[in-house]
Amino acid sequence: MNKIISLVLLVGGIALIVYGINASDSISSSFSRFFTGNPTDKTIWLLIGGTAATVVGLVGMLRGSKSA
Repeated sequence: MNKIISLVLLVGGIALIVYGINASDSISSSFSRFFTGNPTDKTIWLLIGGTAATVVGLVGMLRGSKSA
């Protein structure tokens, strides 16, 4: 069961990172970057959340469940 949750977190995290990268190329992010020097909050949270979920999922996959 833990492997399934880890796999879902890993895949979901990668999807969030890809979505965040696409959001960073959007018009709203370009305007935000032009006026403030930073991308939009949505882009930042997508990238942070995606990275965190990917790391947790990867650690869970590598640890594995020890059944005896």
